[in-house]
Amino acid sequence: MVETSFYIGIIGNVISVLVFLSPVETFWKIVKRKSTEEYKSLPYICTLLGSSLWTYYGIVTPGEYLVSTVNGFGALVEIIYVSLFLFYAPRHLKFNTIVVVSLLNSRSAFKDEKTRSQSMGFICAGLNIVMYGSPLSAMVPNGVGFVFGTMQLILYGIYRNAKPVGLSNGSSVIAADEEEGLASHVPLLS
Repeated sequence: MVETSFYIGIIGNVISVLVFLSPVETFWKIVKRKSTEEYKSLPYICTLLGSSLWTYYGIVTPGEYLVSTVNGFGALVEIIYVSLFLFYAPRHLKFNTIVVVSLLNSRSAFKDEKTRSQSMGFICAGLNIVMYGSPLSAMVPNGVGFVFGTMQLILYGIYRNAKPVGLSNGSSVIAADEEEGLASHVPLLS
């Protein structure tokens, strides 16, 4: 009788295949427009590296053939994505992408099989965090920008009609402050 974990693994593999295929629409747009536009290559490079390492992990770890097969498929799909990105990217993005791929292309230096397997597992887990967290890179700066923009508008609303206090002759007060080293580099609100 087949274990329950095998069936759960099959379901996980089907879901993983769908995740690997989810950027198809994005790359279809890239091919149609013949441009990568504002898309970044890092999520696809990290997914390629992660899939490759998970495939390796599945091969060197006994009984992990489901991990190696689905991630082998994922690595193949990501190679296609990165290749399309390189084909349609402007020259500077091609160079940056190649540099990132080169930097992230690591080989295991561990001679002990158990240490190598554990190390690959940790590296793969970290890359999964990058892969699944990458959509936040588009969302977080916008959220932070929204908060700072809102704070700026509130401060403007509070101080828009503010007049400098106690300055009958502004230049002489500023000159006196400069002599004492108290001058501020922040412009006064008018």
